Amino acid sequence: MTHPSSNPGTSGTILVVDDQAANVRVVGTLLGRKGYTVIPAHSGPEALVAVADHAPDLILLDMMMPGMDGFELLEALREIPGLHKVPVVFLTAAQDRDLLLRAFEAGAVDYVTKPFMPEELLARVDAHIGLKLTRDRLERVARERQELVNLVAHDLKNPLSSVLFATEMLQHPDCKPERAPRYVQIIHESANDAIGYIRTYLESQLQASHQAAAQSADLRGTLDWVVQRYELQLEARGMHIVVLAPENAGHVAISSMVLRQVVENLVSNAMKYAPAGGELELAVQAASPGYWRVLARDRGPGIHASLQRELFKPFRRLTDVDPAAGLSSGLGLSLAKQIIANSGGNLWYEDREGGGACFVIELPEARG
Repeated sequence: MTHPSSNPGTSGTILVVDDQAANVRVVGTLLGRKGYTVIPAHSGPEALVAVADHAPDLILLDMMMPGMDGFELLEALREIPGLHKVPVVFLTAAQDRDLLLRAFEAGAVDYVTKPFMPEELLARVDAHIGLKLTRDRLERVARERQELVNLVAHDLKNPLSSVLFATEMLQHPDCKPERAPRYVQIIHESANDAIGYIRTYLESQLQASHQAAAQSADLRGTLDWVVQRYELQLEARGMHIVVLAPENAGHVAISSMVLRQVVENLVSNAMKYAPAGGELELAVQAASPGYWRVLARDRGPGIHASLQRELFKPFRRLTDVDPAAGLSSGLGLSLAKQIIANSGGNLWYEDREGGGACFVIELPEARG
């Protein structure tokens, strides 16, 4: 007995648990007319099965039921991830003070005595649903704000690191005069990138990432940009970069800025973890029909099989040593994987044949 919402001002799903079918039917009809979605259950075990498919926003729970009573069911519900904050209102014919105190100690937020007045039940339901949905919205806003902060902080790190590198090279007493204009150019372009990232994330509220699939990035052009930006930094670390891309390398369905950021992250990781004097290879390959791959391959130590499952988890660094001297948050690969997934693609790691690390970006080909 599930009632679709008929009142656009009311929303929320309510689990109604009572061993008396008539009570469930009456309460369900009352709430359904108010616009709530109702999940009926006539026993504790039935309720546990019901919440496995859909988490409610409120639980109306009969206190005294045969077999598993309301207290036992409430304890079981609190053990289910995601349900420990769902408000529970007991329905009870008892008005025993000790029993009601036990209900509140068990985690109930309110109770309604039977027989109940419809107006009273609806008023209590409206109040607790309103509080719960408001709390959910606040938690969602806080979570989205933190995600935004994480994205901005991470994406500013690469251009600012490039600025720092170029200024350090300009200040070096052995700086070659013919290199100075290129270092100045790196500073200028990196500063513009940083401002662009701020404008994108703070003004557009992540729309660029979320709508990336509607945009297009030139694969060869992206890799050429990365080489131009990082060739001197890699050289300073005794590394060199090689690009392998077929002539027909096309466009993929992601914004150029976002793809550049992801590839930058892979290059930055190679500079941190691959040994000096090594080679970083960026390659483009055709994948399954309608998809392209970008591969970043180095000859570093790779990642031990026991640690690979942690690789794309946020705030995880796989070594105790931070080559970035405190600038590594452990967010880069996690954010990169999320961004690629938002564009309909995938990002994964595999061991490179002959030793080293290989990161693979797979994205759908841009249409039109």
